[in-house]
Amino acid sequence: MKKNTLKIESALVGRTRPNQIFILLIAFLISLQGCQYLDQLPNEKKVGSKDHFPLIKLPPGFKISKVADKLDRPTSVTWDDEGKMYIMTAGNDFLPERETIMSIMELKADGTTVEIANLSKHGIQAALVSMIWHKGWFYFTHRAENLTGAVSRVNKEGKIEPVFSGIIDNQAEHQINDIQVGPDGMMYVSVGMAGNAAVMGMDVGPFVMRSPEVKARPCRDIVLTGRNFLGPDFRTEDEDDLVLTGAYVPFGIETSPGQVIKGVKLCGGSILKFDPENCGNTISTYAWGFRNLIGLTWDSHGNMFAAENGYDVRGLRPVKDYMDASLRIHEGKWYGIPDFSANREPLTDSKFEAPESFLAEVFIGGSSIGKGLGFVIDHEASGLTPPDPSVVLGKHEFNSSPSMLDVAPKTWGNWADHVFIAEWGDLAPPTNPLRGEDSPALGYRIVRVDPNSGIVNRFAENIGGGPASKRGMMGKGIERPFDVKFGPDGAMYVVDYGEVQIDFSKAPPYDYQRNTGMVWKITRGQR
Repeated sequence: MKKNTLKIESALVGRTRPNQIFILLIAFLISLQGCQYLDQLPNEKKVGSKDHFPLIKLPPGFKISKVADKLDRPTSVTWDDEGKMYIMTAGNDFLPERETIMSIMELKADGTTVEIANLSKHGIQAALVSMIWHKGWFYFTHRAENLTGAVSRVNKEGKIEPVFSGIIDNQAEHQINDIQVGPDGMMYVSVGMAGNAAVMGMDVGPFVMRSPEVKARPCRDIVLTGRNFLGPDFRTEDEDDLVLTGAYVPFGIETSPGQVIKGVKLCGGSILKFDPENCGNTISTYAWGFRNLIGLTWDSHGNMFAAENGYDVRGLRPVKDYMDASLRIHEGKWYGIPDFSANREPLTDSKFEAPESFLAEVFIGGSSIGKGLGFVIDHEASGLTPPDPSVVLGKHEFNSSPSMLDVAPKTWGNWADHVFIAEWGDLAPPTNPLRGEDSPALGYRIVRVDPNSGIVNRFAENIGGGPASKRGMMGKGIERPFDVKFGPDGAMYVVDYGEVQIDFSKAPPYDYQRNTGMVWKITRGQR
């Protein structure tokens, strides 16, 4: 069957195409916690030198400088045993076939970069998301040649070795993401779940057309409620063709009440754990029930934290949530996705339903039960305990996209062990067509979360919020921060992915501007 491009693009666009207008709310910003704000935009003539970026606001006593720029979609930094810093480029793009050059580069003291490894061959597919240096190797996450989620490693001589691949969920829009070495010496990876809420629909049409068997896969056996969602069959040329799709199955497949979906080792919406010395042969599930989990980290006491991209208002099962979340991670727990909100509340609550025009008609056993979300998993029959809201570390703005994170070292005084998180920013209106034209930008900043109170404090952002490019000041302020890491020198390093534009001529409608990425360095004086 031929791909119906018009049908797919229409679903990705949503009902409206509003332009985002970023509003300067200085009076409001002055009242916000933790930062010293200017009462007007800085003089542009003073903005943009190596160590002078007054567009960026920080708490008193902190300063920011740019250590690298003109990078092609950077996503991660790491340091070797000698303290040398490395940057991974050409990361998170939605479709691997788009042109991309993937590499790991060493950052020199003068700000120049030297390529250590070119990863554009050897079966490595975009996007590269995270890397970590460990015992002479760079371990990194990516898509494999068959577009499943994978981990490989490369040394400084350019020798590449696969560690494992085969995560089916990652053939869709959410990938395998962070990779870190835990306090126990084991490696941990965060894995995104296929689809918005475990049901494949027109919103992931390009991925379904490329990988027809893509679906969400659980980490253990689950029993379904048999809810099936009616939507356009974009696989045909007839725009009136409709089809039913259930949860945890490929697009166009129905499910039945009591149907068992077998759990798999390489599951989506999970944190997987493995021994790097055994090349991935010891993979196990550490925790699961996440949507698109991005960053992982631990504090000095061994407590584990993670950042999660919450639901979107899209697809056959759109969720109108009110927040994204950073999380406290406990081994063995199920975290409730796709049946619970970012704040771990049941989606049966009507407050999570999008307007009726966005909802699909639901069928069970061939009969319509109307429109709504409902549970797709029979929790009692599956032996699953609903998540406790206490697992939520911080409450972030809806669609702000909490991404990579790290814990401040002792040298940061009273903020030691506080969790710093990069909020990559929203992708409205495709991810949330409910947002109005005058809605302020969400994310595009670094936030600090006090693990004792859970309060999310703004730490580093542009005056007025949003990316610098929206002011015509690309490179002179923060754009889309993705990774935040504390280096061996105690400074904070922020990997700024660069400019992303909404372009409805593309499917998905995102246009990644090449060579606009940067790495920032934030240092502190006496507080």
